[in-house]
Amino acid sequence: MPFTLSRAVRPNILSLLPYRCARDDYDSGILLDANENSYGPATEANPALQLERYPDPHQTELKKLLAGFRGVPSPDYFFVGVGSDESIDLAIRVFCQPGKDKILICPPTYGMYSVCANINDVGIVKVPLDVTDGKFSIIPSEIKKALAADKSIKIVFLCSPGNPTGTLIAEKDIKEILEFQEYDGVVLVDEAYIDFCKEPSSVASWTTKYPNLIVIQTLSKSFGLAGIRVGIAITNPDIARVFNNTKAPYNVSTLASKVAIEALQPAGIAKMNSNVQQIWKQRDDLIAALNKFPRVRGILGANDANFVVVQLVNEKGEPDNEFALSVYKRLAETEKIVVRFRGMELGCTGCLRISIGTEAEHKVLLEKLAELLQ
Repeated sequence: MPFTLSRAVRPNILSLLPYRCARDDYDSGILLDANENSYGPATEANPALQLERYPDPHQTELKKLLAGFRGVPSPDYFFVGVGSDESIDLAIRVFCQPGKDKILICPPTYGMYSVCANINDVGIVKVPLDVTDGKFSIIPSEIKKALAADKSIKIVFLCSPGNPTGTLIAEKDIKEILEFQEYDGVVLVDEAYIDFCKEPSSVASWTTKYPNLIVIQTLSKSFGLAGIRVGIAITNPDIARVFNNTKAPYNVSTLASKVAIEALQPAGIAKMNSNVQQIWKQRDDLIAALNKFPRVRGILGANDANFVVVQLVNEKGEPDNEFALSVYKRLAETEKIVVRFRGMELGCTGCLRISIGTEAEHKVLLEKLAELLQ
């Protein structure tokens, strides 16, 4: 069944008349329409920022830069939000009827999909990844089986590269889900870590072909801007319009927008690419060093992101959560080195997730691990 927006979106959302804010009409001149404080902010800030005024509700300049950077034909394909989490929550609110509809996830995966579904009273169908030997790949046949069996599934969430798996999903597998004729919902591909893949791998440009595809990305990771909380959704203009109609009027601040715009200038993109190349080197070096420890069984996943998943074993050579948890706590509480314990995730028994740091940070980490992994 072909995807139809009018059938996929909740009726009350589709008929929504968005809040019309003051800046929708005019944004220059003597502005006495939005109950702003014309005497300026109560802080020493650059007057050029005009912090006493509300930000651009449409983020026009930022969307133009994003369209050019991601090779998407028009800013009309974009929604800009407060991190990727706003896009995740909006997608569930737009497409899923509370208490009736469901999403599909492939664990182990990013935890906010389930959190947002639970907040919105939306069911969750789980089709686990193939975790054999740390493969962490989706199983399209199982996903399609679940979609065919349950017509209340409205969104398929695919995290690529995965979190905590670090594995890029094969393009042919994503395409197989998008083209499944028995499913008329949306496919959301979370590409938070896409810039850390060594080969161009984003499916953002596919949004011109597939009307049911939503690709979410963020400036938090490769651009190193987690503090400004700017995320984007790339999708066909009809869905983007629904997202923009549903969001809060001024969801992205002037300060966040300004930093994001600066980052997407040629100098900012060059700096991002340079940093990514350093992360690649540190990732490869860290993997080589970790594999030398006797209590390390190996590094799981394909390592397409800015972290590695290392599996620790006990004296019998078995993956061991108790041992991994003790190492995790010792690193954090005694050595002040904080990694992430991931042993409770499917296929991740005995695993720690380690974000890629600097060479100096890795030196300290490896010295401490040498003491703990004897």
